[in-house]
Amino acid sequence: MISDIETYTAFAGVERVATADLKTLLQETKRRLDGGEARTILIFEDATGVQVDFDLSGTVDEVLARLATHPHLAPAAQPEPPARPGPGRPKLGVVSREVSLLPRHWEWLEAQPAGCSAALRRLVEEARRASADGQDGRTARDARTAMDAAGKFLWTMAGDLPGFEEVTRDLWAGRHEALAARMATWPPDIAAHALRLLGR
Repeated sequence: MISDIETYTAFAGVERVATADLKTLLQETKRRLDGGEARTILIFEDATGVQVDFDLSGTVDEVLARLATHPHLAPAAQPEPPARPGPGRPKLGVVSREVSLLPRHWEWLEAQPAGCSAALRRLVEEARRASADGQDGRTARDARTAMDAAGKFLWTMAGDLPGFEEVTRDLWAGRHEALAARMATWPPDIAAHALRLLGR
C-alpha cells in the first residue's frame, strides 16, 4: 500500500535504487550517480506512476534547489470561483449550485419528508459509502488510481518484457493473482514495485 507521504521511486535499469520522499530520493540517486552508476536512472512518482525527469547535474544542493522551479512540482493554478449571490450557508460550508433533473426526479424529491436538499445529501452519502471496499476502506476511485499508476509504470519499465500484453489485461481486469504469476519471470524489482503500487 502506498504511504500517505508522497513518495517517489528510482530505478537504475531494472534495479530499484530507492523509494522515499523526493528530497531523500534525489540525494540517494545523486550519490549513486556520483559513485559511478552507468545505467540510466528513471524516477517515478508513486501516486501516479508517471516518470518525472530531474536535472541531476551539479552538487546535491544545486539539484535540490532546482526543485523550487520544477514544472511538475508547481502548484496548479486554481481559478477563483465567481461570487454567486443566492441561497446557501457559506459559514456552514453549504454551497448552493444548480442541479438539472427530470420532472419525475423533482416529484420524488419534493415528496421526501426532510425536503429536496436533505434527500440529495443523504443519497450522495449513501452512494459514497456504497463505493467503499469493505476490506480495506479503499474506494473504487482509489483502486482505479492505483491501476492507472501501475499501468503507467509498467508501460515505461516493462513494455518489452515477455507477457506484457497479458499482464496489462490482467491488470485492467483486476486479476492481481494472475498478474503476479505472469510477472514471476520478470526482474523482481519491477514486479514488486508494480504490486506495491496496487497495494498488494
